[in-house]
Amino acid sequence: MRKNRVAKLAFASAVAAFGILSPIAPQAVALDQPVSRVAAGVDGATKAIAAGNPGAVVAAATVCGAGYNLAYAERLPDASRKGTLFTYIKGTGGASDDTPTCAIFENNTTSTKWMKIKLCSNYTAEGCASDEGNFSQYAGPVYRVHGGCGDVTALMKSTSTSSTYIVNAVRGATSCN
Repeated sequence: MRKNRVAKLAFASAVAAFGILSPIAPQAVALDQPVSRVAAGVDGATKAIAAGNPGAVVAAATVCGAGYNLAYAERLPDASRKGTLFTYIKGTGGASDDTPTCAIFENNTTSTKWMKIKLCSNYTAEGCASDEGNFSQYAGPVYRVHGGCGDVTALMKSTSTSSTYIVNAVRGATSCN
């Protein structure tokens, strides 16, 4: 639990340092933004998100820990982008059944929402890891040792008791072949 709080503080600090939530024009900070590391075999949409939001991609990778590289990203529920789902794999190669995986669900609204992220391993015996609660920045990180070809669920509602989902998405954790 403490590790999760420390990670959340690190992510919030990284977001502030990179000016992700700032209205500064992208060209004004382009030289100051870090280059995000993208794993081999990612899809075009993930590459576009990484290119357009390098600070957010690096900040989320920092929360996952050393050696994690972006494997999948998606704006949810659609282009309105209430949240962004990020999954990272350990190493630079492509995803596989045996790839250590980390997932984060970023809150892109202007207020705290009830959120849940669940990452399930491709190996039934390893099961799932989840993080849920009221978050203003993000839910996660969650990890699976063999999560590379598993599934990730991202949920967002106004409150935990609301019956209406703002985001209700189940995706493959990475773009496994």
